[in-house]
Amino acid sequence: MTAGAGLVQRRGAPVETVTTGDVVRIDAGEWHWHGATPTSAMIHVAIEESPEDGRTPEVAEAVTDVEYGCASTAQTEPVSRVVVMDQALPRPLATQRVEIRRITIAPGHPAGLHIHNGPVFGNIETGSAVYQIEGEPETVLEPGDVFYEPEGARIARFDARGDGVTFLGYFLLAEGLNVELLQAH
Repeated sequence: MTAGAGLVQRRGAPVETVTTGDVVRIDAGEWHWHGATPTSAMIHVAIEESPEDGRTPEVAEAVTDVEYGCASTAQTEPVSRVVVMDQALPRPLATQRVEIRRITIAPGHPAGLHIHNGPVFGNIETGSAVYQIEGEPETVLEPGDVFYEPEGARIARFDARGDGVTFLGYFLLAEGLNVELLQAH
């Protein structure tokens, strides 16, 4: 999905909600339907394997309003709980408190190589940043993305892109510990 929100259902399976950034793989010959949600348009890229016998895809009948209505009402529960990160820690941690900071970095500004004295979790609220733990590939974090900075890891990049970045940082702190950001060289 490149934008919006949609619904997809394979024959005999429950309806799935898909949103921007999701990838859905449908096996060749697998019956399915997909479309926008009742409240959002959907933009997606479809890549299709060409059968060796040259057949074209079979276009099924349109999903009925009843089928679509059942699917869309099944997806509009008043509360949705989705796990976006389940990060194991390298060792048990006696967390006494969690300090949450809203951090804003100006457009184009790099945070510089740094180390935290405890594990940090975060989620991007607005803007975007190039994120990299030293020795690992860089990635671009955008609104809704979550990240984890292990205690003592050298954070090579947390560089705001042209739109700047604002994120929430969740600092897990043991008793008597305060957040420390060590500039590394």
